[in-house]
Amino acid sequence: MTDRGQLFDEIVLNRRALRAYLPREVEADKLQRIFQVAQRAPSNCNTQPWLTHVASGAVLQILREELPKRFMGGEISLDFPYDGVYEGVYRERQYGSAQALYDSVGIAREDKAARHTQFMRNFTCFDAPHVAFLFLPEPFGLREAADLGMYAQTLMLAMTAHGLGSCPQTALSFEADCIRATLGIDASNKLLFGISFGYPDPDAPVNNCATDRAAVVDAVCFHS
Repeated sequence: MTDRGQLFDEIVLNRRALRAYLPREVEADKLQRIFQVAQRAPSNCNTQPWLTHVASGAVLQILREELPKRFMGGEISLDFPYDGVYEGVYRERQYGSAQALYDSVGIAREDKAARHTQFMRNFTCFDAPHVAFLFLPEPFGLREAADLGMYAQTLMLAMTAHGLGSCPQTALSFEADCIRATLGIDASNKLLFGISFGYPDPDAPVNNCATDRAAVVDAVCFHS
C-alpha cells in the first residue's frame, strides 16, 4: 500500500503552473469529483466565502475572443486593486519566475515583442478547455480572500491528483466586467482571479518551466 504522506508529497511537488493543454474536455464526472473534493477546503467558521464559475465550450470561446481585444483596447475593470510592489528578495523571485518562463519557450530577454505575445496568451487562457473564475461575494475582503486562496490551492491539488494541469491567473481579473457579463454573474460578486485547467500537453516546451522555492530556513521559524 502506498504511503499516504509520500503520495501527498508527490501531488504537491507535481503541481506547477502549466500553460499548454490538449484539446480535450475533462469528463463531467471527473469535474464533479474534483470540485466536490475542493469544497472540503478550510474557511473561517466554515463560511466557505467563494463562488466559482467554470467556463467551457462556446462560452469560453467568446471570452477568448473578447478578453484580448478589451485588454489591448485599454478596457480594464478590476474589482480589487493591483498595486503590490515587489522589492528585494520578492522582486528577485518575481524576475526569476518570469525568466524561467521565457527561457522555457526560447524567448530572449531583449525580445519585447515575443514577450508581449507570450503575456497575451493569458487572455486566451492558454487554449485550456476550461477556466474556473473565482469570486468573492460582497462585502467580503482580505480575510475571506485568504479562505478563497485555501480553496484554490485545494482545487488545484485535486486537479493534479486526477491527472489535470492548471494555471492560476491574476491577469484574468483585469477584465472582471466582461467576464461577469458573459457568464451572467451579478455585480455583487467580485472576481479575484481565474484558473485555466485541463489535460496538459506533455510535448509543449512551456510545460517544462519550473520555478524554485525558498528554503524552509528562509521562510519558517520554529519556536520552542
